[in-house]
Amino acid sequence: MSLTAEDKALVKTIWGKLNGKADAIGAEALERMLIVYPTTKAYFAHWPDISPGSESVRSHGKTIMAAVADAVGKIDNLVDGLSDLSELHATKLRIDPSNFEILSLSLVMSLAREFQSDFTPEVHTAMSKFFEAVSTALTDKYK
Repeated sequence: MSLTAEDKALVKTIWGKLNGKADAIGAEALERMLIVYPTTKAYFAHWPDISPGSESVRSHGKTIMAAVADAVGKIDNLVDGLSDLSELHATKLRIDPSNFEILSLSLVMSLAREFQSDFTPEVHTAMSKFFEAVSTALTDKYK
């Protein structure tokens, strides 16, 4: 499923509304993922505390949102734009690619909660397609 020009515009519009909320949304999405999909905790076993609101979760939520912001900026060429991140996840971190989809679902839920009045069915579809494209780009180096 490829992103249309309208999808890209909707993604950029929602992203433009974050106004300092990105870090909190990232932490919430990560917390949601760890609670709803407890098997994902295995990737963070080295953290001193993976409980909701912990410094580790907040810090990584910030990292996730910075990567998503980078992806929004590279929306026209995600595979090349996210090549280094794909390499990191495939070779060093060895993250099961299915986890990208899990995090994507959590991010869409957190964005929908934050932007309830703006999260129309069209925006929901555009954001889901965007995160699907990001997930696909992140699996590129797994081949």
